[in-house]
Amino acid sequence: MATMVARRRFRKITAMKRARKAAAISLAAFFAAAAASGQSSTGTRTKVHYVSPEDVALHQLLVDAKAAADKNDYTTAAADYEKYLGQKPDDAEAHFDLGYVYTAQHQDDKAGAEYRKAIELDPKMTQAYLNLGISLIESDPKAAIEPLEKVTEQEYGFERGHFLLGVAEENAKELPQAVKELGIAVKLDPNDEAAYTALGRAELASGNATTAETNFREALKLKADDPDAQLGLANCLIQEKKPADATAALGDYLKMQPNNERARMMRASLLTDLGKNDDALEELDAAAKIRPETLESLKLRALIYYREKKYTQTAAVLQRAEAMNPQNVDIHAELGHTLIEMQDYPAAIKELETAFQLDKNATDVLRDLMTAEYLNKNYSAALTALDLLAQHETPNAGTWFVRATCYDHLGQLAPALDAYKKFLALNKDQMSDEYFEATARVRFLEDALKNHRN
Repeated sequence: MATMVARRRFRKITAMKRARKAAAISLAAFFAAAAASGQSSTGTRTKVHYVSPEDVALHQLLVDAKAAADKNDYTTAAADYEKYLGQKPDDAEAHFDLGYVYTAQHQDDKAGAEYRKAIELDPKMTQAYLNLGISLIESDPKAAIEPLEKVTEQEYGFERGHFLLGVAEENAKELPQAVKELGIAVKLDPNDEAAYTALGRAELASGNATTAETNFREALKLKADDPDAQLGLANCLIQEKKPADATAALGDYLKMQPNNERARMMRASLLTDLGKNDDALEELDAAAKIRPETLESLKLRALIYYREKKYTQTAAVLQRAEAMNPQNVDIHAELGHTLIEMQDYPAAIKELETAFQLDKNATDVLRDLMTAEYLNKNYSAALTALDLLAQHETPNAGTWFVRATCYDHLGQLAPALDAYKKFLALNKDQMSDEYFEATARVRFLEDALKNHRN
């Protein structure tokens, strides 16, 4: 965006304005010289200097080129300049003007070659360095830095030169230099909102969110409807962990740029974190009208439904996400967990087994798989899941209780008794249902095993 601004602003001060003036002076001087050579100091007629038709035609070609460029007929202008330079290859101004014409045609490589030739012929032509930098600032920002440095060396007080140099350095990820140059630009022209916005971006990319916020706010004072500054401000507030303020800033940005799907996703995420689920869903719906929902938006939508305990809707959204990316372990895991909440244990087991096959180290998946198997009364399978889980983490009181009840249901009395005792040794809550059940089962199993031995 900064480059587009630069191109628009510099179009007013670049070659065409100078070219028109140069054309008039050049042609007037040509004929004035011819007339002067044919007249003495006393006004008496002397030998007339001969102007060849070729010279007249050459000057007319230059005039025609400039006139065509003034009318935005760049094809004709380029052809005329090329013909002229074929006969006058050492004319720095003409090379510069042709470069401008190529720039207008978006032929940046050709434009760059002409600006370089103009610089070669006239190393003090600041405007050529400037336009060369502009032609490179998007495609090759590192290469744009050197000519733009020349601009600031030759005309230090030229604010636009520092601005463009800073943008080139920002694009080239040379952030400390960008901050320096853009800081000079805003000092030279405190009313340049584009420079404040660029400085804010560079500061934000450098990790200086607070300083960046100040610059974005300065830009918005100068131009309240600057979407780049408004988005930059929102990003600062996100980095500063001010979600409510960031949400409001993004809301203001979306009034200017309502079709920015990414900004709507950002705002939906912030609203979700703030617990404003209905507002978040509205943003997701608006984003979905701009383009089809992405995996990211489906997962966020599913999270909102899950928090609202709308498990059927959660599962439906996760199934859409699963179809979009069937190898995503998180989606299978989240769908499996949701199906447990829906008490659809066989379907939950299927999803969780798929998730575990995709990631054998996913302990949260194993934990849910154990739960689903247990609730589906698949006690042997639950024990298998518990054994796998024990390879990754030390069993806690809860897992010992589940293990104990699995052995109990399977009639494995000795392992059940041992597991209940381990649960009781780790349990801290002597008022829980599990505590009373475990103590009762210990007494019963001890008696049962004693009678069995006798």
